[in-house]
Amino acid sequence: MILNPAGTRMIRLVLGLAMALVVFALLLSGSSTGAGSQPDVVSARSDIGTDAKAIKALIAKYALSIGEADTGLASQIWLDSPEVSFIHPLGHEHGLDQIKDDVYRHLMGDTFSERRLSTHDFAVHLHGDSAWAEFYWDFTAKYRKNGSTVTTHGRETQVYWKEQGRWRLVHVHYSAMPVTEQRKGF
Repeated sequence: MILNPAGTRMIRLVLGLAMALVVFALLLSGSSTGAGSQPDVVSARSDIGTDAKAIKALIAKYALSIGEADTGLASQIWLDSPEVSFIHPLGHEHGLDQIKDDVYRHLMGDTFSERRLSTHDFAVHLHGDSAWAEFYWDFTAKYRKNGSTVTTHGRETQVYWKEQGRWRLVHVHYSAMPVTEQRKGF
């Protein structure tokens, strides 16, 4: 179906109104995590709290695994599959072995002598045996070669699958915060 501009505007208006009604219903139901904040989790499932807490615990473990450049800890978080992937500004890794080698050992371990990844402003979205989490992060590290420090800030999306009753990380996509200068960030 090809829509004319008026039809496209109408669809956007209807979708916008539907989203507004969902947000309004969530606010009325008390799902908000505080004044001015967004709901932490959106789902109709009864085990929502348990699953959301499990995923937040995995994100905390993930941050620790990056900070320690610990592949053993990474194995407790990630699904051991050639299908898992990690997209970052320096590359795109496929499979847990490649993620361990390129992200944990080389990028984090060989490049930095000290690392700290902190996460904040979470949103966890559950859908059956899959979920995704969005959050912001702050990363501080010391370069191994010269001892200088670097601090970066960014945002990340993680995708999880639930297998045999356990949530496992299957995909990460992160980026630095947007560039806001004119003609930058395209």
